[in-house]
Amino acid sequence: MKKQDIALGVFILVPILCLIIPVPLLLLDLLFGLNLVLSMIILFTSLFSKEPLDMSSFPTLLLIMTLFRLSLNVSSTRNILLSGEAGNVVETFGNFVGGGNLIVGAIVFFVLIIMQLLVINKGSERVSEVTARFTLDAMPGKQMAIDADLNTGAITDEEAKERREKIQEESAFFGSMDGATKYVKGDATAGLIITVLNFVGGIALGVLMNGMEFETAIQTYSILTIGDGLVSQIPSLMISLSTGILVTKGSKDADVGHLLQRQLFSTPKVLYIVGGAVIGLGLFTPLNIVIFTGYGVLFLITGRMMKNELEMAETDEAVSEDEESAEEIRRPENVSSLLQVDSIELEFGYGIIPLADVNQGGDLLDRVVMIRRQIALELGCVVPMIRLRDNIQLNPNQYLIKIKGVPVSEGEILFDHYMAMNPGYVEEEIAGIPTFEPSYHLPALWITESQRERAESLGYTVVDPPSIIATHLTEIIRSHLDELLTRQDVQNLIDNVKDANQTLIGELVPKLLSVGEIQKVLQNLLAEGISIRDLITIFETLADYASSTHDTDILTEYVRQNLKRAISNQYFFSSEPTNVVTLDPKAEQEIMNSVKQTEQGSYLALDPDYAQRLLTSLKEETDKLEELGRTPIIITSPIVRMYFKKLTEEQFKNLHVLSYNEIDSDVELQSVGMVTVE
Repeated sequence: MKKQDIALGVFILVPILCLIIPVPLLLLDLLFGLNLVLSMIILFTSLFSKEPLDMSSFPTLLLIMTLFRLSLNVSSTRNILLSGEAGNVVETFGNFVGGGNLIVGAIVFFVLIIMQLLVINKGSERVSEVTARFTLDAMPGKQMAIDADLNTGAITDEEAKERREKIQEESAFFGSMDGATKYVKGDATAGLIITVLNFVGGIALGVLMNGMEFETAIQTYSILTIGDGLVSQIPSLMISLSTGILVTKGSKDADVGHLLQRQLFSTPKVLYIVGGAVIGLGLFTPLNIVIFTGYGVLFLITGRMMKNELEMAETDEAVSEDEESAEEIRRPENVSSLLQVDSIELEFGYGIIPLADVNQGGDLLDRVVMIRRQIALELGCVVPMIRLRDNIQLNPNQYLIKIKGVPVSEGEILFDHYMAMNPGYVEEEIAGIPTFEPSYHLPALWITESQRERAESLGYTVVDPPSIIATHLTEIIRSHLDELLTRQDVQNLIDNVKDANQTLIGELVPKLLSVGEIQKVLQNLLAEGISIRDLITIFETLADYASSTHDTDILTEYVRQNLKRAISNQYFFSSEPTNVVTLDPKAEQEIMNSVKQTEQGSYLALDPDYAQRLLTSLKEETDKLEELGRTPIIITSPIVRMYFKKLTEEQFKNLHVLSYNEIDSDVELQSVGMVTVE
């Protein structure tokens, strides 16, 4: 057991024993002195702590000190009533602080009680209550701000974790302080009651049992009672003051002394005015001319000194900024920051800033956070931090999406308008500004707020500007997720799996495949929109086939076949047949005959004329599916699938090429055409 734990246990045990066992006067003096010293330590520690969390144990400390002080009250009361003595400390406080006068001592005592109960305690209690309420109410906003900063790259994951922990600690602290202030209020009330009981009980005992004269009993027991009250209430007042200081600090990281000095005496103009006014009071009123004139001169001198300090500080700051700028220019490594490229950037004109500003009610940052979570859940890949920044070179309502520093897409919104899209079955048209939906390039209309309800009633799909940007950004990330997946990302995925599957990872990496080869397989899957969340199945498949081939394209096909349940669930509905297009076996054979094998892998060397006729036929068949409102899907043999996908991916970006081995057995297909070359 630690020494601190033993000391704490003894400190808590002492007041409990004081409630039961009579305490000798000398020991009682020691304990009263300790109570006074500890109260001073708590007061000044609270005063000079930079933030409330520096004294996060204060609620517990408050309870312990309250118990300690009340137990001393009980012990001193027992001694006063039994022997008419309470030790040197109590008598000194009664005679010296109270001036040896019953009335003076009583007035001083009751003034302390009134100060504590009506001023300090009541104020501290209210501040604690309000602070606790506002702290709890502000927690969601603070959490969202942390997520936004983390998402924009302003802070690291570690910094975000620390800030979240601090928010939780603040919430727990102020919630505890809201209840702990009741201890202080109850302590003051209990002290008042104990004092009255001491006074009445002491006089009764002195007169009835000890045979004292009434005046003698009053003089004896009143001084002791008041001394006992003062020796407990003065430390109690310091604890109450500590509570008030601590809860009024808020959460500012600042030195109170420096803060007060900077805020009260940092404006020379104010000091000049006050100094002149005070000198006027001393010269032209009956007030003591020496005192008030002295105060005025002091303020004038202080104002002049502060003005000189401010001027010197401004000069030093300007010189420091110039030196820093020059040093930055001279520094050879200052260019290095310019060499870093953000994986994903969303730049926007100044007109879109309100959508990204939380203070103006914008929720674009929250939507960006949700995009990362959504893609992680759907595709099993962690999206890199999305950098959001304004760009004055863009039009006010324009935005630009960059991947690795290169613009890949852009869009423009109309502020205070909504985008209405016809899903295909709405016959009645509404008035609006023609435009195109940026994600899928569908025809749309910009409509006003007043038209929104009518458009929705007619069947239009109505979307607000933040949703437009978020959807566009999501689709761009989806389409480029394969090139955003780095080796480090793959290593992180491997490490996550390794904790529970050490045998699998030990067999696969690096014995059979390198991280780079696994990266290529995962990129191939992501490029076609296949989720990589089921890493166990993917790694198991790679471990099974990597011993026979290191061709990442072939390994990808093996993985796809073992992911057929997920692929089937993604593209097909078990409740109804799915319309698809098939590939002519003759065309498949022609493709296979055109495959060339090299040491670097295989590639397709198809006759250009034949390839063009094949693509023309494919266009005709996929158009049939689109006319039926179906997703264009073509089914091929397993050996042909990857070559046919590479052949068509440039011209048919939305075409899904699947093999028969990737389709679950319970899926019902209905062919509506065949791609062939006559």
